[in-house]
Amino acid sequence: MAVSADLVKQLREKTGAGMMDCKKALEETGGDFEKAVEFLRKKGAAVAAKRAERTTNEGLVVTRLSEDGKTAAIVEVNCETDFVAKSDAFVELTQKIADVVFSNDFQNLDELLNAKVNDLTVTDLINEAVGKIGEKIQVSRFKKVTIQNGAVVDYIHPGSKLGVLVIFEYSKPVPGEFRTFARDIAMQVAAMRPMTVTRDQVDKTLIEKEIEIYKTQARNEGKPEQVLEKIAQGKLEKFYQEVCLLEQPFVKDGSKSVGELIKSYNEANSTDVRVKEFLRYHLADEKK
Repeated sequence: MAVSADLVKQLREKTGAGMMDCKKALEETGGDFEKAVEFLRKKGAAVAAKRAERTTNEGLVVTRLSEDGKTAAIVEVNCETDFVAKSDAFVELTQKIADVVFSNDFQNLDELLNAKVNDLTVTDLINEAVGKIGEKIQVSRFKKVTIQNGAVVDYIHPGSKLGVLVIFEYSKPVPGEFRTFARDIAMQVAAMRPMTVTRDQVDKTLIEKEIEIYKTQARNEGKPEQVLEKIAQGKLEKFYQEVCLLEQPFVKDGSKSVGELIKSYNEANSTDVRVKEFLRYHLADEKK
């Protein structure tokens, strides 16, 4: 049947699909607008299924932060190419997903994917985008955090491929410039990639492996057995300085550690600020 150009235009405006795809959908459904919309959704789902095994190492990391700084969310959405990651359609989809995460308290990915946005689920939105874009799209990870006695600070590195949330706790009032100070800590997390806040949070199995490696290295260098433990412990201290946020040299002033920086800030402002937790999402890192 003949399909009017005006109806094709309306369908394109509603779905964002290409003109020819909209024309075909209307022809296949006898000009029924709603059935044509469903036709295009199914097409998107079919494309998604075909591309299920494709690798998604590109995409965006975005954050949301409440006005009072008490609640925040971070989301990583992936696609196949950087070209698509920069497209308006993908950016819009990622922002919608971030809004949904921020507005809800999901316990897992399935709850997010089944959540409704108007009359569509997040999965429907993704499938629609896949139908338009032609690449696999997936939500890799997300988290929403809330702190009552403290604040959350976010940082997105230019390009939106790396995002950070740092959760600070404090019981005393903080000065107005606190967020500037806190943002420096967030940038530290982005730049130096710590594993934990403190050394007692480092996985004990990892510590044991590191010690064994250090001993083996020293043994291979001909060091006597009685000094291997001392050598290993010395190298372990350097390891902590690399992977523990509070022990890392501050990127803006290597003469002091992040822990010393926070201590100085608290002494100068009569505060008791401490880092409770941080989240660091770097595009295509091992998913958590």
